[in-house]
Amino acid sequence: MKQLLTVIGLTCTLALSGCQSTYYSAVEKVTGQHKRDILVSRVESTNEAQQEAQQEFKDALTQLSELINFDGGKLAEQYDASKAHYEDSLAAAEDVRGRIDGIENVAEALFDEWQEEIDQFTNAKLKSQSQGQLRQTQRRYNSVIKAMHKAESRMQPVLDALKDNVLFLKHNLNAQAIGALQGEYQSIKNDVELLIGEMNKAIEQSNAFIAQLKE
Repeated sequence: MKQLLTVIGLTCTLALSGCQSTYYSAVEKVTGQHKRDILVSRVESTNEAQQEAQQEFKDALTQLSELINFDGGKLAEQYDASKAHYEDSLAAAEDVRGRIDGIENVAEALFDEWQEEIDQFTNAKLKSQSQGQLRQTQRRYNSVIKAMHKAESRMQPVLDALKDNVLFLKHNLNAQAIGALQGEYQSIKNDVELLIGEMNKAIEQSNAFIAQLKE
């Protein structure tokens, strides 16, 4: 409990100062968790968040399919369900974005520390080897984060379309509204499939990156 309170205090103090590198160094001293370990943990949690986001978007697509095939009943209930699925998808997308930011934050601190330590070498051969390892890790990291951002960018068009549908349905709770939305289904379905494909690629690259960091 004491360690937790200490970390919370450090988080508040150093976050206000904007000194993230110092923050991670302080966390390491208190908890023993190195920046590399934090990076691995954050990449793993981002993979999980992407998988959860995939499911939310799939559920929203399923709800849209049910909506356009609506055959009697209370249309207001369909609107409520569509709105709820949109909000769940939005929350999942924001979670993914926040976790990607967290990865970039700790990665920057890790690479800065790594380079600072390389600069302290007196043995040229060892320095060169360590520099090569850093560059290789940075290249793999850049590939992973690029894939994550590419997948993340696929979320907004889907969110925009889902929101448009919810608003249109809210303003037109009638059969004509459903007919108008039928033409949107295939486009959203295609976007969701592209999103899931990009996320799976990002997750695959992330897992390979994690394996390298754990070597």
